Amino acid sequence: MAEDLSRISLAIPTDLLQGLDELTERRGIQKNRSEVIRDLIRDALVDETVADPDAEVMGTLTIVFNHHANDLQERLDEIQHAHFQEIVATTHVHADAHNCLEVIIMRGKSAQIQEIADRLLGTKGVRHGEFVITSIEETAQHEH
Repeated sequence: MAEDLSRISLAIPTDLLQGLDELTERRGIQKNRSEVIRDLIRDALVDETVADPDAEVMGTLTIVFNHHANDLQERLDEIQHAHFQEIVATTHVHADAHNCLEVIIMRGKSAQIQEIADRLLGTKGVRHGEFVITSIEETAQHEH
């Protein structure tokens, strides 16, 4: 299904254009300048949307922790059970004899999802983590 496209003219400094071309090349042969610019615009719109505390969002929280740490797994589970309506799914992987990696998928209002992620990341014993949040509203949709 073809989208209606509008052509625009864009004036940018040469060094910025060179950076765009390098980014386009890194993104692969299926990307061209126009598609990379569309991706960047979508990213900016998503960032703007998720900044709204009431926006409906989805997020993935990846955490790494030593499962031998004092009652850490129980504390993490307690937080997750308290927010069962926002937590869609969890995947738990045994990375080695001591470390686990957990990916927690959440859905809900931006502020609430961020708060849950912060609580989990701030739990004593969590060694590392990263939260990625995205908009699920119509402004962030694109063709698949």
